[in-house]
Amino acid sequence: MTTNDALMRLGASTAEAIAKVLDSLCPDQVERGDVSVLNPDTSPFATLEMPAVAVSVNYVDGVTGGNVFVMTARGARRIAASMMGAPPPDDDETGLSVLELSAVAEAANQMMAAAASATSVVLGQEVEIAPPETRILETSADAIDAFERAPHGARATFRVCDESCRLVQLVPNAFIVRMTRALDELGVEHVSGGGAPGSADETRDSIDDGLALEEALREIRVRVWAELGRTRVRLGAAPEMPLGSVLELDRKADDPVDLFVNGLRFASGRLVLTDEGEWAIRLAEIAGREAVTTSEPRSMTEGAVS
Repeated sequence: MTTNDALMRLGASTAEAIAKVLDSLCPDQVERGDVSVLNPDTSPFATLEMPAVAVSVNYVDGVTGGNVFVMTARGARRIAASMMGAPPPDDDETGLSVLELSAVAEAANQMMAAAASATSVVLGQEVEIAPPETRILETSADAIDAFERAPHGARATFRVCDESCRLVQLVPNAFIVRMTRALDELGVEHVSGGGAPGSADETRDSIDDGLALEEALREIRVRVWAELGRTRVRLGAAPEMPLGSVLELDRKADDPVDLFVNGLRFASGRLVLTDEGEWAIRLAEIAGREAVTTSEPRSMTEGAVS
């Protein structure tokens, strides 16, 4: 297993995991590009379209290294709009609102968790990550200065909401040693060759990797919330509202309540009160199909959703 083989294997597995998360946030708006090994003499951030938004994480347990996901500022705004169920912005504004930054940070949490899960599958051991850090990059020099050089790395490109994005994996020497050893112990074939493409062994390896990655992604925790209704107020009027103000929503009290996973509507139901005095949702419809009625309502808490 050569260094380039290991980097390509890591990049391909992580790109697949990231693409699945992006597709859940922006359905039918994600195109995967290529995966390549970085040139150690060239910064992977030198050719970015600016301004850009970069989200980075470092591994804190199991292995060392880090991931950086970079998107154009316009792309970040479009991803945020898709997550919130809003139409894409039709202006050229590159500044992000607090709400847009919050949505992008939530998307980054999921993408980085998926990347760590994919890395865990490749290594055969658990990988923990630090909380993501979000930066606004105005120039390529800002990007080059923001992230330390690493002796190895891989890059995966995407096109999301008609905007270019890329995942950059910064890999130190210690990570390469551990990764190549783990892959050799697992008997993984070289990415660049070995068996004939489409052979039974290659197909079986691909299926096994896909199943392992799918299982890992199922354990990613996502935010689930209910929406009772909406209304609009002028931004300038919101801070001036006195305590006790009443805002009329666009739904009646007995209308169904929508459930969202990270900004995407996936179910609806009725608001009920449990025996313990907590609010909960009794699901009536999930992803366009009627839910199976159960005696216990679903609590409105954060948890793992597959």
